[in-house]
Amino acid sequence: MKLTDFKVLTFDCYGTLIDWETGIFTALKALLAKLPKPLARDAALENFARHESAQEVETPTMVYSALLNAVHRRLAREWNVAASDGEHDAFGQSVGEWPAFPDSAEALAYLKRHYKLVILSNVDRASFARSNARLGVTFDAIYTAQDIGTYKPDARNFAFMIEKLAALGHPKRDILHTAQSLFHDHAPATAAGLATAWIDRRHDQQGWGATMAPPGAPRIDLRFTSLGAMAAAHREALQAK
Repeated sequence: MKLTDFKVLTFDCYGTLIDWETGIFTALKALLAKLPKPLARDAALENFARHESAQEVETPTMVYSALLNAVHRRLAREWNVAASDGEHDAFGQSVGEWPAFPDSAEALAYLKRHYKLVILSNVDRASFARSNARLGVTFDAIYTAQDIGTYKPDARNFAFMIEKLAALGHPKRDILHTAQSLFHDHAPATAAGLATAWIDRRHDQQGWGATMAPPGAPRIDLRFTSLGAMAAAHREALQAK
């Protein structure tokens, strides 16, 4: 399997293109500061992952900004600290402040010259639009949880995307699903019959960070430690032809 075998790159955004762990942890600092004992970054992210995943299952049609508000409330209750409605709202609206990875915009600009680029994201359209401005590229299609009514790793999100791309003339064999999260993306993408590229942003860290552990060991077709490394590999593949 080669990068040049595909015509469409479908992307998870948060954790893959946008550094959501830095964004989440920064947005949680005000709440964390109220704890009697400091909580390490990875511990805070693991707490977030548990509550985010549970909330997505409980309220699959809730818009992501509202869902983050609910997650912030759940964390405040678990940590037994007080927080105002304004603080909950601020966390819910923080997505647009989450930074892009340093390599994302340049790598996307390169890949755009060779592929159709598509987003399959768990956020809402308004939140993604704010992140898209940080990425500097026009995606050929954007499919969000708000459009679909469920959150990844639900199989319906991938079925929706596959159906939409098929209608645009791109069968599964054209598609390489490109993502960091084994839980949200690689396990369900593999089950849906898609080839995958793992952007292993946490290759030098322990644990799963802001995502839950994947069920079993999903198949990984291609692996890169950054999107920049993926773009470089594509460039090398073209030169080798």
